[in-house]
Amino acid sequence: MIIQTIPESEATGLVAESYAADRADLGYVPLHTKAMNLNPEALQAFEQLTGAIGGALGTRRYRLVTLAAARGARSAHCRLAHGRASLALFDEDQLTGIALDYRSAGLSDAEVAMMEFAEKVSRDASSMTDDDSRRLREHGFSDTEIVNIALAAAVRNYYSRAVQALAIEVEELPGLSASLHAALVSGL
Repeated sequence: MIIQTIPESEATGLVAESYAADRADLGYVPLHTKAMNLNPEALQAFEQLTGAIGGALGTRRYRLVTLAAARGARSAHCRLAHGRASLALFDEDQLTGIALDYRSAGLSDAEVAMMEFAEKVSRDASSMTDDDSRRLREHGFSDTEIVNIALAAAVRNYYSRAVQALAIEVEELPGLSASLHAALVSGL
């Protein structure tokens, strides 16, 4: 990454607040947080948007959609970060299974359909048709839920693409075993 970020010792205002929040939540400040804090207002708006979408979807659905969208976007950063956060919802064995092949990881048919939709949004959104949304409806998702799934996948693409565009180094994350780390980045 060639951009110069704001050192923690020099951070003030929104940047200092963002750094402190990550330090409290994660135990460190990731490189992507430092890079995105070169426009702290945009990062804050992104976090508010993801909060609104995640709150509407619920944590489990939001994490699953995010993992699938990050796979479609080929984003190691987001797969690892959201994989780590997903350990609060899934044990390591199930999360490894989800990372390697969510279709055979013991998820419900509705969750698999949701993840397929999110992955396709990231891989090739221009090829989406009403049939993609219809499949979600057939699994019981309401129109509002379908919109929120699409929004969650699309917002993951926004962040993933920005991180990738800036060539931000993929960091080793504390709390991830080597086998889970490998599963999360497998096939990217």
